[in-house]
Amino acid sequence: MAVSNNITACVTLMALICAVPVIASGVWFASAQGEECARLARWPVAILGGLILLAALAGFVGAYWNRRRLLAFYLFAMVSLIALLIALLVFAFAVTRGSGAYPVLGRAYDEYHLDGFSMWLRGYVSDDPARWERIKACLVVSDTCKKLARQAGFLTADQFYQSRLSPLQSGCCKPPAVCGYNYVSPTVWAGPAARPAADADCGAWGNDPSQLCYECESCRAGLLAALRAQWHRANVALVVATVALVFLYLVGCSAYKNAQAEALFRRYKW
Repeated sequence: MAVSNNITACVTLMALICAVPVIASGVWFASAQGEECARLARWPVAILGGLILLAALAGFVGAYWNRRRLLAFYLFAMVSLIALLIALLVFAFAVTRGSGAYPVLGRAYDEYHLDGFSMWLRGYVSDDPARWERIKACLVVSDTCKKLARQAGFLTADQFYQSRLSPLQSGCCKPPAVCGYNYVSPTVWAGPAARPAADADCGAWGNDPSQLCYECESCRAGLLAALRAQWHRANVALVVATVALVFLYLVGCSAYKNAQAEALFRRYKW
């Protein structure tokens, strides 16, 4: 192989390696149901990573065996896939911009409001009642609130107020602080004498383990906060992979042009 082809082969091999974290992020994102009980736009990441892997494999074969059409396909496919990956990252950062969290006086945990999230995310939990019913049924049977109820460390209200709750536990397993409920146990609360009408979640709370605050807006907001945190963890690997792929693509373009120049020089030499 010529020197430029060697460089191109190394570049495409590194692109193959860079596709692995994209695929891994997509597979983890698609299969990690866990407490969230929702899968939101997850498989496209894995599919995109798989396409990058195939394009890089075609580029490696083309560079190693000097197949120019495969190299041309690799360069065209990679620029398209990198553009799609960047668009996906921009979309992910745009729709997860707001956290929906707000501090509560005297509490170590945050509470969550739907108004703090993007309109696209709010629509995911509000526009389709059937979808929320499926998510709610999953939350009821999950360990999200059961685990909280089994914890023996919360002997007093102050101990509970100083605990670090997950977004779902804060939104779904207890009433909002504004409702003025009195602490009995993590998932059992005594109602106040007069319920404030300002928050509709106050009337949606119930001590029944199958009810709790699963119909509250705070529960929907807690779900979105959990999904947002999951997206941000995946985005770290995707940003690193994108930067590496852009750099490798630029190096690959340069090596491809040099390989063409070398082939042209050899042709005229003979």
